[in-house]
Amino acid sequence: MENNYQIFGIRAIIEAIQAGKTIDKIFIQKGLKGSLFQELETLIRKEQINTSYVPVEKLNRLTKSNHQGVVANISPIEFHDIENLILQTIESGVTPLFLLLDQLSDVRNFGAIIRTAECTGVHGIIIQKKGAAPINADTVKTSAGAAFKVPICKVDHIKDAVFHMQASGIQVVAATEKTNDTLYDANFTLPTAIIMGAEDVGISPSILKIADQKAKLPLLGEIQSLNVSVACGAFLYEAVRQRL
Repeated sequence: MENNYQIFGIRAIIEAIQAGKTIDKIFIQKGLKGSLFQELETLIRKEQINTSYVPVEKLNRLTKSNHQGVVANISPIEFHDIENLILQTIESGVTPLFLLLDQLSDVRNFGAIIRTAECTGVHGIIIQKKGAAPINADTVKTSAGAAFKVPICKVDHIKDAVFHMQASGIQVVAATEKTNDTLYDANFTLPTAIIMGAEDVGISPSILKIADQKAKLPLLGEIQSLNVSVACGAFLYEAVRQRL
């Protein structure tokens, strides 16, 4: 069965995957067995769908219906291919501006970032297949509908996206406090991809290593960090300021 952006029941989810629906995440009851479930697991592995094994109580909170131990979130949007998106952006003659989100997991922060990205003319947002915040009804609502307007790509690893950008002549700027340079030292008039990190740990060290430049926001108060969606807005509007 299907309910807005949610499907429940093993057979229904198998049929949805086979029909080519974009499944954002599947929640599976721990210890689930049976031949039909094995068929579903095989499909999940083949399609590399993001999965969590959870207690039955979690599934009962997700839906009041007979879920048979499996609930899936359907993405309300279609995802773009990163190589095609970069190529189309460059060929259109604009100066590319992309956002890479490294393990950002809060749905409302994600929605707020998508909204700001739309307002600042970002050409695409890239997220990782596993560990990233889902695109669900809350994301769409917080984005004020911008989730339908800004192209979003999923990649196996954010590193892949960094290499794609660099190979296409797009500089990669990491937003991190682990630098002496501020965002006002960066040249955003160049083709640019900005990386924002997770709410609690920031950008992964392995991603920081391969970024072309690191930049931070000057913080003048006692609290030494900003909400990630606010920080992202500051970076994007500095890019807008420089490009106007």
